[in-house]
Amino acid sequence: MKHLLQKTPTLRKLALYCALAAGTFVFAPGCTKEDNAVAVSSVTPVASGFKGPIGLELKDGWVWVGQSGTGANDGKVSAISPGGTLYDVITGFESVISPEGDGDGPTHLLFANDSLYILGTGGKMYIVAQSALNPGVTTLNASSLKVQNIGAFVLAYPFVNNAHDSHPYNFAIGPNGAMYITDAAANAILRREKNGELSVVAEIPDYKNPTPIGPPTVQRVPTGIYYDGQDFFITTLTGFPFLNDSAKIFKLTPPASGMATATVYQSGFTTLVDIAKGTAAAGKVVLEHGKFNPAAGWVDNTGRLLWANGTSISVIADGLNQPGGLKQADEHTWYVTSFKDNTVLKITN
Repeated sequence: MKHLLQKTPTLRKLALYCALAAGTFVFAPGCTKEDNAVAVSSVTPVASGFKGPIGLELKDGWVWVGQSGTGANDGKVSAISPGGTLYDVITGFESVISPEGDGDGPTHLLFANDSLYILGTGGKMYIVAQSALNPGVTTLNASSLKVQNIGAFVLAYPFVNNAHDSHPYNFAIGPNGAMYITDAAANAILRREKNGELSVVAEIPDYKNPTPIGPPTVQRVPTGIYYDGQDFFITTLTGFPFLNDSAKIFKLTPPASGMATATVYQSGFTTLVDIAKGTAAAGKVVLEHGKFNPAAGWVDNTGRLLWANGTSISVIADGLNQPGGLKQADEHTWYVTSFKDNTVLKITN
């Protein structure tokens, strides 16, 4: 996954220690209520056979999936009915081979303003009216959709901190119906007004690489974005060498105009790729893609779904195989894509 690791044994031991201490109504040093609240979760496959699934969207009981494809211009958007039937809704999206050897095509999806928005490769955003979507009856071709070239705007923008590159990755609706977009290559947050006008809201600078592996500085790589009605919460993957515990959640208060500074909301994560609302009591829910071995690549089955409340981290589910996207159905249920296994999972806590 282009531009796309908390220490699991330590966290598990701490959670167990806290749980045992809490059983006698004594809290051990370093323990928190959130760590004690870890519950057993079920992870259930919903559908399989996808080609590089990343983004998810939920609407009226349907699960919508963005498939990045295999590099043969076979990207698509599919939908899973409430009864579990899978339909291809839009096919023919551009899909190319990324430098990492994966298909790079459609990523995240968003229903807003009576339309479905789809972020694709090459900095393109596709737009289709919801009324034109009819799963199981009509299959659209991506060539018929309205397209906005966000990447062209980004490449022409005079950034201060970031590389001259663009990869619009995820988005959310904010104040006044404007869309806020994470660009995982420019390491920036963009704003798109309802009329399509684009601007840059924030840049997220690199940080010094503490290891001899890789470049002298490491990119932050913003991925997921969630708006709580006042602030945006933005997850970061970090760039190569994808160090454990180096990913952060940033908080951004949207400015009325001009630029704003993103501040750190919580640290200590590993390769974050998405974020969801969670609950007022337990915090946000975030998704870790997995751990990375510089000599061998991504380590299978090291992805995790986590509670993040600003101070502590608790596990909802671990052992996920390179998850890519996350959507919350309710306070106990989340849908997650497995990019490596080509499946959509339902996680219930």
